[in-house]
Amino acid sequence: MKWVTLISFIFLLSSAKSWNLQRVARDADHKSEIAHRYNDLKEETFKAVTMITFAQYLQRCSYDGLSKLVKDVVDLAQKCVANEDAPDCTKSLPSIFLDEICQVEKLRDSYGAMADCCAKADPERNECFLSFKVPEPDFVQPYVRPSADVICTEYQDNRVALLGNFIYAVARRHPFMYAPTILSLAVDYEHGLQDCCKQSDIGTCLDEKEVEIKAKAKKASVKHQYSCGILKDFGERVFKANKFVLMSQKFPNSPYSELVKLVDDIKDIYKECCAGDMLECMDDRAELMNYICSKQDVFSSKIKGCCEKPVVERSQCIIEAEFDDKPDNLPSLVETYIQDKEVCNRFEAGHDAFLSKFLYDYSRRHPEFSSQLILRIAKGYETLLEKCCKTDDPAACYGNAVEDLNKHIKETQDVVKTNCELLNTHGEGDFLKALLIRYTKKMPQVSTETLLEIGKKMTHVGTKCCNLPEDKRLPCSEGYLNIVIQDMCRRQETTPINDNVSHCCRDSYAYRRPCFTSMGVDTKYVPPPFNPDMFNFDENLCTAPPAERELGQMKLLVNLIKRKPQMTEEQIKTIADGFTSMVDKCCKQSDIVSCLGEE
Repeated sequence: MKWVTLISFIFLLSSAKSWNLQRVARDADHKSEIAHRYNDLKEETFKAVTMITFAQYLQRCSYDGLSKLVKDVVDLAQKCVANEDAPDCTKSLPSIFLDEICQVEKLRDSYGAMADCCAKADPERNECFLSFKVPEPDFVQPYVRPSADVICTEYQDNRVALLGNFIYAVARRHPFMYAPTILSLAVDYEHGLQDCCKQSDIGTCLDEKEVEIKAKAKKASVKHQYSCGILKDFGERVFKANKFVLMSQKFPNSPYSELVKLVDDIKDIYKECCAGDMLECMDDRAELMNYICSKQDVFSSKIKGCCEKPVVERSQCIIEAEFDDKPDNLPSLVETYIQDKEVCNRFEAGHDAFLSKFLYDYSRRHPEFSSQLILRIAKGYETLLEKCCKTDDPAACYGNAVEDLNKHIKETQDVVKTNCELLNTHGEGDFLKALLIRYTKKMPQVSTETLLEIGKKMTHVGTKCCNLPEDKRLPCSEGYLNIVIQDMCRRQETTPINDNVSHCCRDSYAYRRPCFTSMGVDTKYVPPPFNPDMFNFDENLCTAPPAERELGQMKLLVNLIKRKPQMTEEQIKTIADGFTSMVDKCCKQSDIVSCLGEE
C-alpha cells in the first residue's frame, strides 16, 4: 500500500475547516466498534491512525512491513461497515490490532520475549505488549534530513509520501505519544516546509524548525507518559481530581456541572490513549474538542482562534491555550466553607461532591498555584472536617482552617523561593552541585550517572521556571518536578532504591514533591567497599575541556558523598576547597600526575 492512499488525509489538515466527525454518544451501543470508528474518522484518517498504532507497537518494522497490517485492518473495517454482523466485526479494537500483530511471521525473531504476549488473554495481552514499548529506541536510526533543495522539491512533487514518512518516523520514536499529537506535529512540519522553502537560506530556516518540532515532540511524549503513569499508579479518582483542578483553573467561568462532564470525558479519552487504542483516542478527542468549540461562551474567551482551525490544529491549540480570565468579584470562600453553620451537614451528606465543589471553587480562584498544591489544600481541609465534625463544637474546631491551610501554601512557596534564589544568585553550576549533594544523600544507591541525569533535569526545571513571572513560577516548578519524580518512581519499580523513596512514590500523588523535599539521609545505607579507581586523579583534571572537567568534578563529588552520606555541608565545603587548591597547584606543575599523587 502506498502513502498516496494512506495519508492523503493530510490535505484535509491544511485545507478543510472542519471534519465530519459527528458521532453518536459514547455510551451508545455499537455492534461493531471498528465500523463505528471508521465511519467517524473517514478512510484516510482511519488509515493514518492505524499506521501510527502499528508503528508504536512494532517499532522495529519498516513502513513497508507495516503497510500490509494497515491494509488488513482497513479491509476489515470496510467489510464491517457494509455488514456489522460479518465475522470479526464485533471484536474490540485492541483485539483486532493485537490479533494482527500476533500473526506476523517471525515475530519472535525480531521482538524476542514480546511474542509471549500472544499467549495471554485480553486485556492482559495488551498490557503485556505495552510493557515492551521502548520510550527512547536506540535501534531507530537518527533522522537525516535531505538537503535543502532536495527536500523542497520532494515536498512539491511527492508531498503525501514525505509527510507520511514523517508520521511513521515520529510514531516509532515516540511509542506513547497520542495519535492526535503526532498528526499535529505533521501539520507543524508541513507549515515549516511551506515557510522555509520560500526563504533564501532554506537550510538555516529548516534547522530552526527542526529544533522546535523535536523539542515539542519530546515535551509532549514526556507529558503523555507522565499522565498515563499517574492514571495507572494512582487510579481514576486521583487522576480526575488533578484534571478537575487544571480544568477549573483553565476554564474558571465554566459552570461546575460542565467541568464535571468534561473531566469525566477526559478521563475516558486518556484511558484509551494510554492503552494504545489510538483510533478511539483520536475520535473521542476530536469529538470533545468539537463540543468545547460548540460552547465557547461557556468555556473560555481564549479559544476563539483555536476553534477556527482545522480539527487537528484545533485540539492542540485548545490544550495549549492560556487560562481564561477568572470572574470578577468572586465571593470569599471563608463564608461558604468555614463560617457556614451547615458545613458539616453538607460534608457528611455528600463527601465526594462537597470536596469536588471545594476544589472547583478554590482552583478557579488560584491559577497561580500548582494542581498538586491545591490537592494538598483540599486534603488538609478534608482531614480537618473529618476531625472537627465529630466534636461537640465543629465551628470552633475548624475556625483556624485558613491558617492551617496556609501552611501548605507557605511550604511550597518557600521551596520555590529558596531554590530560585540559589539558582539566580550562584548560577546553574553551583545549583546543580547543591542538588547533587541533596539527592545523593537521600538515595545514595542510585548510580552516579543517573544522579547526574536527575540533577540536570531539575536544574533545567529551575532555569525554565525561575525566569517566569511570579504567578507562573509555582505551577511551572512543581508541575515539571513531578514529572522528574515520576521518572524516578518508575525506575524505583524495576530497580528498588530504598524504603524512603518507595514510601514517597506510593503514598500520595499530591504529597510526592514535599515528601521528596523533606526526605532525610538514608540511615540504612551501607557504602560499598572502597574503590580507589573512583578517586583516580590524572592530568585530565587540567587538560580536558572545561565542560568535561566540570563533569568529572561533579562525579567525584557524588562518589565522595556516596562514601560518607552523613557528611555535613561544612565538611563537604572543606574537602571541595582542598580539591580546588590541589588542582590549581598541580595544573601549574610540569609533572601534573606526580603532583596529584603527592597531594
